[in-house]
Amino acid sequence: MELSPNKLTTLERYKILTGLVFPRPIALVSTRSENGVANCAPYSWFNAICEDPPLVIVSFGARKDSKLKHSLINILRTEEFVVNLVDEDIANSMHISSEEVPETVSEFEIAGFSEAPCTVVKHPRIAEAPVSFECKLYKRVEVGHMRDIILGEVVHVHARDGLIDPTTKRVSEDDYWPVGRLYGTRYCTTRQRFNLPGELPE
Repeated sequence: MELSPNKLTTLERYKILTGLVFPRPIALVSTRSENGVANCAPYSWFNAICEDPPLVIVSFGARKDSKLKHSLINILRTEEFVVNLVDEDIANSMHISSEEVPETVSEFEIAGFSEAPCTVVKHPRIAEAPVSFECKLYKRVEVGHMRDIILGEVVHVHARDGLIDPTTKRVSEDDYWPVGRLYGTRYCTTRQRFNLPGELPE
Protein backbone atom coordinates (compact mmCIF):
# COMPACT_ATOMS: atom_id res chain seq x y z
CA MET A 1 0.00 0.00 0.00
CA GLU A 2 1.15 3.51 -0.84
CA LEU A 3 -0.39 6.51 0.97
CA SER A 4 -0.14 10.25 0.38
CA PRO A 5 -0.89 12.12 3.63
CA ASN A 6 -2.20 15.15 1.73
CA LYS A 7 -4.93 12.94 0.27
CA LEU A 8 -6.07 11.65 3.67
CA THR A 9 -8.45 13.28 6.12
CA THR A 10 -7.13 14.49 9.47
CA LEU A 11 -8.75 11.51 11.20
CA GLU A 12 -7.21 9.07 8.72
CA ARG A 13 -3.76 10.58 9.27
CA TYR A 14 -4.28 10.30 13.01
CA LYS A 15 -5.24 6.63 12.70
CA ILE A 16 -2.20 5.86 10.54
CA LEU A 17 0.31 7.64 12.79
CA THR A 18 -1.01 6.38 16.12
CA GLY A 19 -1.58 2.89 14.75
CA LEU A 20 1.97 2.56 13.42
CA VAL A 21 4.09 4.56 15.86
CA PHE A 22 3.82 2.56 19.06
CA PRO A 23 4.18 1.86 21.86
CA ARG A 24 4.16 5.48 22.94
CA PRO A 25 4.96 6.58 26.50
CA ILE A 26 2.16 8.33 28.36
CA ALA A 27 2.35 11.74 30.03
CA LEU A 28 -0.34 11.99 32.69
CA VAL A 29 -0.27 15.77 32.96
CA SER A 30 -1.51 17.34 36.18
CA THR A 31 -2.31 21.02 36.73
CA ARG A 32 -4.65 23.18 38.78
CA SER A 33 -7.27 25.41 37.18
CA GLU A 34 -7.62 29.11 37.90
CA ASN A 35 -10.56 28.33 40.19
CA GLY A 36 -8.53 25.78 42.17
CA VAL A 37 -9.72 22.48 40.68
CA ALA A 38 -7.05 19.75 40.34
CA ASN A 39 -6.90 18.61 36.71
CA CYS A 40 -5.18 15.62 35.11
CA ALA A 41 -5.31 14.01 31.69
CA PRO A 42 -3.18 11.54 29.69
CA TYR A 43 -1.31 12.48 26.50
CA SER A 44 0.48 9.80 24.50
CA TRP A 45 2.18 12.04 21.96
CA PHE A 46 4.92 12.53 24.53
CA ASN A 47 8.59 11.80 25.08
CA ALA A 48 11.85 12.93 26.68
CA ILE A 49 13.93 14.69 24.02
CA CYS A 50 16.97 16.30 25.66
CA GLU A 51 19.17 16.02 28.77
CA ASP A 52 20.86 19.45 28.76
CA PRO A 53 18.55 21.09 29.56
CA PRO A 54 16.31 18.15 30.52
CA LEU A 55 13.31 18.55 28.22
CA VAL A 56 10.09 16.66 27.62
CA ILE A 57 7.66 17.23 24.77
CA VAL A 58 3.88 16.91 24.97
CA SER A 59 1.48 17.37 22.07
CA PHE A 60 -1.98 18.75 22.85
CA GLY A 61 -4.88 18.40 20.45
CA ALA A 62 -8.11 20.37 20.71
CA ARG A 63 -11.12 19.20 22.70
CA LYS A 64 -14.16 17.79 20.91
CA ASP A 65 -15.71 21.28 21.03
CA SER A 66 -12.53 22.64 19.31
CA LYS A 67 -11.51 24.56 22.45
CA LEU A 68 -8.11 24.24 24.15
CA LYS A 69 -7.59 21.35 26.55
CA HIS A 70 -7.90 22.36 30.21
CA SER A 71 -4.33 21.14 30.80
CA LEU A 72 -2.99 23.42 28.09
CA ILE A 73 -4.97 26.42 29.36
CA ASN A 74 -3.46 25.91 32.81
CA ILE A 75 0.06 25.49 31.40
CA LEU A 76 -0.15 28.68 29.34
CA ARG A 77 -1.54 30.63 32.31
CA THR A 78 1.08 29.49 34.85
CA GLU A 79 3.97 28.35 32.62
CA GLU A 80 4.23 25.25 34.82
CA PHE A 81 2.92 21.68 34.79
CA VAL A 82 3.62 18.17 36.07
CA VAL A 83 4.20 15.05 33.96
CA ASN A 84 3.29 11.94 35.92
CA LEU A 85 4.52 8.70 34.35
CA VAL A 86 2.16 5.73 34.09
CA ASP A 87 2.85 2.20 35.29
CA GLU A 88 0.67 -0.89 35.57
CA ASP A 89 -0.59 0.07 39.02
CA ILE A 90 -2.28 3.27 37.85
CA ALA A 91 -3.05 2.34 34.23
CA ASN A 92 -6.80 1.90 34.69
CA SER A 93 -7.15 5.14 36.64
CA MET A 94 -5.12 6.92 33.94
CA HIS A 95 -7.57 5.72 31.30
CA ILE A 96 -10.54 6.86 33.39
CA SER A 97 -8.98 10.34 33.68
CA SER A 98 -9.01 10.72 29.87
CA GLU A 99 -12.74 11.46 29.87
CA GLU A 100 -13.58 15.05 28.88
CA VAL A 101 -15.33 16.71 31.81
CA PRO A 102 -16.26 20.32 32.67
CA GLU A 103 -13.48 22.46 34.15
CA THR A 104 -15.29 22.46 37.49
CA VAL A 105 -14.90 18.68 37.79
CA SER A 106 -11.64 17.18 39.07
CA GLU A 107 -10.27 14.17 37.20
CA PHE A 108 -8.31 13.39 40.38
CA GLU A 109 -11.61 12.56 42.08
CA ILE A 110 -13.03 10.65 39.10
CA ALA A 111 -9.92 8.49 38.76
CA GLY A 112 -9.31 8.05 42.48
CA PHE A 113 -5.96 9.85 42.50
CA SER A 114 -4.51 11.63 45.53
CA GLU A 115 -2.98 15.11 45.32
CA ALA A 116 0.59 15.53 46.52
CA PRO A 117 2.49 18.83 46.74
CA CYS A 118 5.33 19.68 44.39
CA THR A 119 8.68 21.16 45.40
CA VAL A 120 9.14 23.84 42.73
CA VAL A 121 5.92 24.26 40.75
CA LYS A 122 2.55 25.17 42.21
CA HIS A 123 0.50 22.44 40.54
CA PRO A 124 -0.25 19.13 42.30
CA ARG A 125 1.39 15.84 41.35
CA ILE A 126 -0.27 12.43 41.52
CA ALA A 127 0.80 10.65 44.69
CA GLU A 128 0.21 7.20 43.21
CA ALA A 129 2.45 7.80 40.14
CA PRO A 130 5.82 6.01 40.11
CA VAL A 131 7.53 9.17 38.83
CA SER A 132 6.53 12.82 38.56
CA PHE A 133 8.43 15.47 36.61
CA GLU A 134 7.87 19.04 37.74
CA CYS A 135 8.16 21.13 34.59
CA LYS A 136 8.52 24.77 33.58
CA LEU A 137 7.30 25.87 30.16
CA TYR A 138 10.34 26.05 27.86
CA LYS A 139 8.65 26.70 24.53
CA ARG A 140 5.25 26.55 22.85
CA VAL A 141 4.88 25.71 19.17
CA GLU A 142 1.44 26.27 17.64
CA VAL A 143 0.74 23.82 14.81
CA GLY A 144 -2.27 24.91 12.80
CA HIS A 145 -5.57 25.37 14.62
CA MET A 146 -5.78 21.87 16.09
CA ARG A 147 -2.53 21.22 17.94
CA ASP A 148 0.00 22.77 20.30
CA ILE A 149 3.46 21.38 21.02
CA ILE A 150 4.76 22.11 24.51
CA LEU A 151 8.39 21.73 25.53
CA GLY A 152 8.82 21.50 29.27
CA GLU A 153 12.04 21.76 31.26
CA VAL A 154 12.19 19.23 34.09
CA VAL A 155 13.11 21.16 37.22
CA HIS A 156 12.44 18.49 39.86
CA VAL A 157 11.89 14.72 39.89
CA HIS A 158 9.85 12.67 42.36
CA ALA A 159 10.45 8.90 42.18
CA ARG A 160 8.93 6.09 44.17
CA ASP A 161 11.34 4.79 46.83
CA GLY A 162 13.60 2.05 45.46
CA LEU A 163 12.98 2.95 41.82
CA ILE A 164 16.30 4.77 41.21
CA ASP A 165 19.66 3.66 42.61
CA PRO A 166 20.95 6.63 44.67
CA THR A 167 24.57 6.02 43.60
CA THR A 168 24.42 4.93 39.96
CA LYS A 169 21.09 6.65 39.14
CA ARG A 170 20.08 3.52 37.22
CA VAL A 171 16.37 2.69 37.18
CA SER A 172 15.44 -0.70 38.63
CA GLU A 173 13.97 -3.02 35.99
CA ASP A 174 12.49 -5.11 38.81
CA ASP A 175 10.45 -2.22 40.19
CA TYR A 176 9.42 -0.14 37.18
CA TRP A 177 6.72 -1.49 34.88
CA PRO A 178 5.55 1.33 32.58
CA VAL A 179 2.56 1.07 30.28
CA GLY A 180 2.60 2.17 26.63
CA ARG A 181 -0.23 3.43 24.42
CA LEU A 182 -1.09 1.60 21.23
CA TYR A 183 -4.27 3.01 19.66
CA GLY A 184 -7.87 3.54 20.71
CA THR A 185 -8.31 1.80 24.05
CA ARG A 186 -5.34 -0.53 23.45
CA TYR A 187 -2.27 -0.43 25.70
CA CYS A 188 0.76 -2.63 26.31
CA THR A 189 3.16 -3.56 29.10
CA THR A 190 6.96 -3.83 28.93
CA ARG A 191 7.32 -7.27 30.50
CA GLN A 192 9.28 -8.82 27.62
CA ARG A 193 12.74 -7.26 27.76
CA PHE A 194 15.83 -8.53 25.97
CA ASN A 195 19.37 -7.69 24.93
CA LEU A 196 20.65 -7.35 21.36
CA PRO A 197 22.38 -8.86 19.53
CA GLY A 198 20.70 -12.13 20.33
CA GLU A 199 17.54 -14.11 19.78
CA LEU A 200 14.25 -12.38 20.29
CA PRO A 201 11.86 -13.85 22.89
CA GLU A 202 9.04 -15.97 21.47
